[in-house]
Amino acid sequence: MKLGLQLGYWGADPIREAPELIATAEECGFDAVFTAESWGSDAYTPLAWWGAATSRVRLGTAVAQLSARPPTSLAMHALTLDHLSGGRHIVGLGVSGPQVVEGWYGEPFAKPLARTREYVRIVRDVLARQDKVTSAGPHYPLPYPADAPGATGLGKPLKPITHPLRADVPIWLGAEGPKNVAQTAEIADGWLAIFFSLGLADQYNSWLDEGFARPGARRTREDFEVAATVQVVITDDVPAAIDRYRPSTALYVGGMGAKEKNFHAELYKRMGYGDAVDEIVNLFLDGRKAEAMAAVPDEMVRETMLVGTADEVRAQIKDWEAAGVTMLMVTARDTATIRELATLV
Repeated sequence: MKLGLQLGYWGADPIREAPELIATAEECGFDAVFTAESWGSDAYTPLAWWGAATSRVRLGTAVAQLSARPPTSLAMHALTLDHLSGGRHIVGLGVSGPQVVEGWYGEPFAKPLARTREYVRIVRDVLARQDKVTSAGPHYPLPYPADAPGATGLGKPLKPITHPLRADVPIWLGAEGPKNVAQTAEIADGWLAIFFSLGLADQYNSWLDEGFARPGARRTREDFEVAATVQVVITDDVPAAIDRYRPSTALYVGGMGAKEKNFHAELYKRMGYGDAVDEIVNLFLDGRKAEAMAAVPDEMVRETMLVGTADEVRAQIKDWEAAGVTMLMVTARDTATIRELATLV
């Protein structure tokens, strides 16, 4: 089991303690550090800024949103950071959701699986630098078709000026549903599981196995990474730890998506919390956020946490490892927790 430090995206202000957290994580043998983005801080700038002070940990985006950048732009970010870090970059990608894609980026959300497949292929073509990059589309046509609206007809195929340090930078995908997880196992090098649950481990593994079995799959179970984002709290007071993360569960289930389409809510329904999810969504979208938080059952919060005494957390880590998780992406925000976690793995 590896450890990754998930710094996520910023709230109202930057993460002031990030440099100290990253330095401690590298000192304690963490494998990687990750940043994210929603509609505030971006994923790449903090990763490059903070990563400049590191020498060993891998530097990953978890996740960079597809709609934030054309695939060629994402590839430029990736090859640049991979050079600057000496080959330590992990490209973590995700489709986000329709509210963000259509509301923030002004793009259609339709066909997320097809868009992801095409996007990943173009990124790999750029990094391989074997030929000028072209794509028939339909989502990311290159060059822009001469008969398309607004076209000058002057576009031509190109390949990157800069030679990538690595022609095959690892690409991990954030995925929650069965088709998306299966495709991830087929076309990617790792899976970013935002809400991993032991109760769904057999289901997850069947989805992954479906992707590994497809013709042309890049990886097998043995060389594929499963990175699960998880809150780890080492404590004797489990109820207090659950209360601490109850607002986050309510936010993702009730507020990070529309009532008609919320992938996080759908995932928690698969875990068996359908009635609670419906109540949380209705309360949250009515603006009754305190009541939505109160409606989150304890077991629903604990489902995706590792919490308890050091010995209890150590045992839980072994359970997650046995279920196929290869990396815990922890959201620790103090150096003491980072140091203690390093002794448990």
